Amino acid sequence: MKLPVADGPALRRHTAALLRRHRRGLAGVVALHVLAASAGLAGPWLLGRLVDGVVAGTTTAAVDRTVLVLVVAVLAQTVLIRYAQRNAMVLGETIFADLREEFVDTVTRLPLSTVERAGTGDLVARTTTDIDRVQYTVRFGVPRILVTVATILLTAVAAVLTSPLVSLGLLAVLPLLLPVTRWYLRRAAPAYLRESAAYATLNGTITESVEGARTVDALGLGARRRARVDADLREAFAAEKHTLNLRSVLFPGVDTAFLLPVLAVLVWGAYLVSTGSATVGAVTTLAIYATQINQPIGELIFWLDEIQVGATSLARIIGVADVAPDRTARDARPAGTEVEATGVRYAYRPGHDVLHGIDLGLRAGERLAVVGPSGAGKSTLGRMLAGIHPPTGGAVTVGGVPLVDLPLEELRGHVALVTQEHHVFVGPLADNLLLAAPDADDAELERALRAVDAWDWVAALPEGLATEVGSGGVALTPAQAQQVALARLVLLDPHTLVLDEATSLLDPRAARHLERSLSAVLAGRTVVAIAHRLHTAHDADRVAVVDAGRISEIGPHDELVAAGGDYAALWRSWQRE
Repeated sequence: MKLPVADGPALRRHTAALLRRHRRGLAGVVALHVLAASAGLAGPWLLGRLVDGVVAGTTTAAVDRTVLVLVVAVLAQTVLIRYAQRNAMVLGETIFADLREEFVDTVTRLPLSTVERAGTGDLVARTTTDIDRVQYTVRFGVPRILVTVATILLTAVAAVLTSPLVSLGLLAVLPLLLPVTRWYLRRAAPAYLRESAAYATLNGTITESVEGARTVDALGLGARRRARVDADLREAFAAEKHTLNLRSVLFPGVDTAFLLPVLAVLVWGAYLVSTGSATVGAVTTLAIYATQINQPIGELIFWLDEIQVGATSLARIIGVADVAPDRTARDARPAGTEVEATGVRYAYRPGHDVLHGIDLGLRAGERLAVVGPSGAGKSTLGRMLAGIHPPTGGAVTVGGVPLVDLPLEELRGHVALVTQEHHVFVGPLADNLLLAAPDADDAELERALRAVDAWDWVAALPEGLATEVGSGGVALTPAQAQQVALARLVLLDPHTLVLDEATSLLDPRAARHLERSLSAVLAGRTVVAIAHRLHTAHDADRVAVVDAGRISEIGPHDELVAAGGDYAALWRSWQRE
């Protein structure tokens, strides 16, 4: 499954809305660039007048005045360009900041089920490569396009005002420039979309191969993974080569087109001078304009190419917002704290269920351990019970209300999931904890850390709770990072907790100690512990054995051991280990 990409109309609407939000800053930048371009046009016009004056006979004082005005125009252009470029960069940064905040807000609201089905490669590419491309386009492309468009338009107006007849020579650029540019633009968008998709696939393949390096090595999949990477590289190379071929037609065509107006102005202008229809000064001015306009047209063409890249990336970024929600919040409110699964089925792919009609009722305040072989569906069941994924069949309710009918903020106040995966956000340790309870004070943070036996090492940090952690700060060990995640759980304070092997990254003694500490903190709450260490099951009120997407056994530890079934076999095997 691939995340959606915005179509052309949606991209244009989004861009127009973005520019409307910044129309005041945009108007100021355009005004400054128009003034700067106008000052730049004064030079050729003054030189043309000077040529005509010399031909007709002029004085030294007139030449001096012309030179003085020319110097003033150059200085004015320099000052205006300085402030125009500064304001343009500020505008670009402001627009990009809006885009970045909007994208982060969208990504953090994506349904987890969609993210998991789409895989990491596509989303990572959009949050890295595509963001970088849009950043470059917004910061540098938008200002430069404003400059070039203003310069081209003003140069054309100045040329017509100088000599309408001679300025006709500038049109010689159109017969070659227009068809080449049109040919390129009609092919560029799909070509760059293919290139972005190819790099997203390659990124995902390499990331998955690196993250699963041990599995690849253990199963002897190295040759297969290398073949997959080579195939993705060939597609990326082919896509890159295609866009390069497009540019190899565009740029030579544009360069050739630029020579035509200069030659046309000189030849056509010479004829008009010979017939008395134009002056030598006018031809001089137009020839300089024809030379000057080449640079902004060339730059505009260059940025049109970059805009194609940026627009493709922007379409991929804003397309994420088109992901349909996987739930709809309703007004019903739970009448209790009991969580119940009825006929729950789930399929990551249609027609391939991994859970098959599971019925499970959680008693308020009980500890339920979920055990079973790898791939049996334990984690999937945990996600169903935590409301992470909507079931594809049946329902999971809390107090009689389906979990997927609750707003996410309210849902997390009822049921929370902590997995073996964890993340430390860059910033103060206190901010990492406040994600779960933004209004908590330092005393509450300390109590949560003490509950998971983390306060001793936190107090020993250079600045305690204010210590910067994560990349560039104090590096936490995997065990410490998991303790921080569990402390967030304590702060969140839901009545039902789903622990999906939450202590698997700790050594057995540390995990055992942590779980004992949690037992006191979690008293009175319903706890579902998905574990591969069976001492967790030994301590639970009930044990549910999941096998092939079904609950094969459920009951207290002692009863299941005495029954001699699947759980008894697992228990004996674990004791021998």
